[in-house]
Amino acid sequence: MLEKKEHNYEKVVLVGVITQHQDEDKLQEYMDELEFLAYTAGASVDKRFTQKLTQPDSKTFIGSGKAQEIKEYVKENNIGTVIFDDELSPSQLKNLEREMEVKILDRTNLILDIFAQRATTSYARTQVELAQYQYLLPRLTRMWTHLERQKGGIGMRGPGETEIETDRRIIRDRISLLKDKLKTIDKQMATQRNNRGKVVRAALVGYTNVGKSTLMNALSKSEVFAENKLFATLDTTVRKVVIGNLPFLLTDTVGFIRKLPTQLVESFKSTLDEVREADLLIHVVDISHESFEDHIDSVNQILMEINAHQKPMVMVFNKIDDFSYEKKDEDDLTPSTKKNISLDEWKKTWMAKSKYPTVFISALTKENFPEMKKMIYDEVMKIHISRFPYNDFLFEYFDNDEEEENNND
Repeated sequence: MLEKKEHNYEKVVLVGVITQHQDEDKLQEYMDELEFLAYTAGASVDKRFTQKLTQPDSKTFIGSGKAQEIKEYVKENNIGTVIFDDELSPSQLKNLEREMEVKILDRTNLILDIFAQRATTSYARTQVELAQYQYLLPRLTRMWTHLERQKGGIGMRGPGETEIETDRRIIRDRISLLKDKLKTIDKQMATQRNNRGKVVRAALVGYTNVGKSTLMNALSKSEVFAENKLFATLDTTVRKVVIGNLPFLLTDTVGFIRKLPTQLVESFKSTLDEVREADLLIHVVDISHESFEDHIDSVNQILMEINAHQKPMVMVFNKIDDFSYEKKDEDDLTPSTKKNISLDEWKKTWMAKSKYPTVFISALTKENFPEMKKMIYDEVMKIHISRFPYNDFLFEYFDNDEEEENNND
């Protein structure tokens, strides 16, 4: 369980199901992530409920017996919110709220709520508001049961509601207005990207909370907001970086996550355009996370969805300072698992055969930074020379940081 300081955290319970497509280990992993999402949103998880089902129930997602068990628990323990790990249909939400008489959220609503908290610029707020309205539209009827939006709390931020008779028309008009507003901003951002000229553009991509912003700060010597919570970065940040004597633009983008709501992928189209239009992707991976391979697959899947999967890429395995493994005793004959693989052993697995340049670093302690910077430099230089084939003689790699250290001695 996550340690939390004393705050007014909203008490919640989590619900997940084991299915033929999701075994118990995978569910545990997803529930851990859901708890981190809930914590990021401002909740304190009181209990987890899981159920094994052939397939989710069409009416309430879970079986009637499990629904009754959760209802009794939340009533006895004064719990106000139940969060499901998967997206619920409008009818499932309505039935569950009628059955349990508490606020019901699904994973999508929770992620949208976090985005609503984290959006600081007008552009990000517009993107989040559009995604919220698109999520809300088919679910409007549930809002006028015993629950009211004005009660606030997790999942209740964002668009307020009007009378049920006029809400759909108003929200459709609002969606149309927001889309027009985003189109205008998208054109402005496209102009900004074009105005950057032929300077090579690199984009940091990766799962949420893998250390992209920390790496951005270290490379660009700037102060981009970084925090050990999910989706600390929503707004795209662009900084000029110089390695050796070769300048390029580096973009920090929103982190990806499994089961990313389709509404967010659509409304954050322009943010993802920064990835789509980048010349080089720097894929940052948290090597200390036990599911880092799944995170890589999730990021690659989204890159395929936005048609950015064939770009040149550098794989940066971050947080080696936080990496640990369980060394097996020589007389231990039980089968080895991922938890028993050392960092050196990982490097000899599929990573050794990767078609992308690969480096293992710590963005926090700057371990192996010279190796990473040389790797990025080489990739940027290839792209630069292809655009300016007559000035390749200008570039000879040297490390600015090393030179500064030598000058200070």
